[in-house]
Amino acid sequence: MIDLVRAVGAVVGSAVGDALGAPFEFGPEGAFSARFPSTGDGGEMCGGGGWDPGEATDDTQMAVLVGESLLECGGLEPADVFRRFQRWAAAEPKDIGLQTEAVLSSGDPWDTAAALHFQVSQRAAGNGALMRATTSGVHFARRGRAATMDAARRLAALTHGDRAAWEGTAIFHELLRTALAGADPLAALADTLAEVHPDHRARYATVLAPDWHPDLATEFNGAVWPCLGSAVWALRTTASFEDAVRAAVDLGGDTDTVAAVTGGLAGAVYGAAAVPERWTRILHVPLPGFGERVLRVLRVEELSELARRLSD
Repeated sequence: MIDLVRAVGAVVGSAVGDALGAPFEFGPEGAFSARFPSTGDGGEMCGGGGWDPGEATDDTQMAVLVGESLLECGGLEPADVFRRFQRWAAAEPKDIGLQTEAVLSSGDPWDTAAALHFQVSQRAAGNGALMRATTSGVHFARRGRAATMDAARRLAALTHGDRAAWEGTAIFHELLRTALAGADPLAALADTLAEVHPDHRARYATVLAPDWHPDLATEFNGAVWPCLGSAVWALRTTASFEDAVRAAVDLGGDTDTVAAVTGGLAGAVYGAAAVPERWTRILHVPLPGFGERVLRVLRVEELSELARRLSD
């Protein structure tokens, strides 16, 4: 059974984390708390780095496209998701991951483009599939562990040919499913890891372990392993939605995506009411390439309705 309040919390929380972290992307550790040292003072949706205050990035934009495809197609139609991604990418969004852009612009068919790119580059373990997984996680949660993890892998494989990205997205889906049912996702880690492909289980077990800290990461947190590990660390070491997302942004590096993943998990754990209204008030999600005037913008009300429909 999926808790609607938690579903809204996950989708809105992920978007909030994305928009909150965007101005601090590629910045140093501690930059957020240096600028906003006290919790609750306001002004944190500051914008900067090319982003307007409250503006969500490609993380949330792609998540919305996945969610709308699931609803309009009545389920997962990978070719439709891929076409929506291509339409969005062609409209020149402010930001798009290099891996994702290369696959979407390759001209190869939807079912081989990522695999072909990986054969050449051998680099496809970024967090670009993980970052957009909250909407699909909400949608598939009611179908159980196997279905939700399988859907995550299929969606990740559209743009990322490395199975590491598939497995990280599958873990996130399952942790989200657990939280949406009102259970503790941290307590579900052992059972979740048992369902991870054997070739990737040990590496994920390392970054999801209780004694792991982001300082121990062997890659930049734009990679899928430390990104997911950092989100779980932020959830584990804090006691509120706001503190979890603040901790994620304060890690520096790929702040929008780490905070988006953290916000999705924390929103599911703490529910929609835990997401500060001062953050959701100016939250907005541009969708280049969609809508009569090319640029369509979703606000918190539309995101909340999307979450409700996905969880039905």
